[in-house]
Amino acid sequence: MLTILDRYILGKYLGTFLLLLLLFVPIGITVHLAEKIDKILENDVPFWEVMKYLYDFTIYFANLLFPLFLFLSVIWFTSKMANNTEIIAFLSSGVSYYRFLRPYIIGATIVCIAALIFSMFLAPNASQGFNEFSYTYLKKGRQDRNQNDVFTQVNENDFLYVNYFNAAEKIGSNFTLEHFDGNELKYKISASQIKFNEADSTYTLFRYEKRTVGETHDIIERKSRFDTILPFAIDELSPVNYIAETLNYRELNEFIAKEKARGSSQINRYEVVRYKRWSLPVSAYILTIIAVAVSSVKRRGGMGVNLAIGISIGMVFIFFDKVFGTMAEQTSFSPFIATWFPNIVFGILAIFLLRNAKR
Repeated sequence: MLTILDRYILGKYLGTFLLLLLLFVPIGITVHLAEKIDKILENDVPFWEVMKYLYDFTIYFANLLFPLFLFLSVIWFTSKMANNTEIIAFLSSGVSYYRFLRPYIIGATIVCIAALIFSMFLAPNASQGFNEFSYTYLKKGRQDRNQNDVFTQVNENDFLYVNYFNAAEKIGSNFTLEHFDGNELKYKISASQIKFNEADSTYTLFRYEKRTVGETHDIIERKSRFDTILPFAIDELSPVNYIAETLNYRELNEFIAKEKARGSSQINRYEVVRYKRWSLPVSAYILTIIAVAVSSVKRRGGMGVNLAIGISIGMVFIFFDKVFGTMAEQTSFSPFIATWFPNIVFGILAIFLLRNAKR
């Protein structure tokens, strides 16, 4: 059962966090819009699309930086309590330091659960809208996927290659499909161009050639144009770079399993996204403990010193998160270690600061 002390601190914990979100998210939207307004006007973007983009950006921005907002909000109201000697009064009444932490842990649990639901199911839709708008209007000329020398394993037996893939027109050039039975090549299909027909989900191959490997001689079939069904979806040729961010957790697990079976070279990028959906919400506990340990002591410099320390620690946490995430995406470094390393390091720091604050 929650006591008056628990309700008091928990109310400040959640209230200050929401207030900070309401204050900083509009500022982030304003700054972002000021940077992009020239391109939006230049491309004559419809007003309703801009509004939808800003809505998606709000969710995207809040989900990305919520650990920092939570950290600063805890430092803010805890420092204020320390300056008003409220914490001294609580502890002098016989409340242990760990008991004093209980409402903070309850608040962190609420935020963690909300962040998990948010990142697993709500943020992916916002990420898709945010990225699609960005590449359509703000990043014209920049490709949202690999279009050159696309090579992929469709399934256990089929491998395909496309020299150039135009995702907008669903056309590929210099197409090759090789079918194996174990390590033995059974047939090879090649075409100067492949086009996907959305009306009936078929493919048209131009300057089609199929070479079937025989025991004594090969059988070659050629046609100027050939309509057929192939064992892959056109988008599987080259998924967009941000595909993992747009999938909910169940879809993301299925997508990663499929990409692993196909031997995709982007597995680390996808797994970083998956592990971050757990590591960032869990960081609410670690950052809360650090924030309390740093700000529960009344300092000569007041709240300003605590906020300066807090901002520095928060920036280092985000730096670690970005650096190790990028390292895992672009090298063979373990995505699991990369995404959880900041939590491990700052978890150790939290234990150290908590022991000193208790004394």
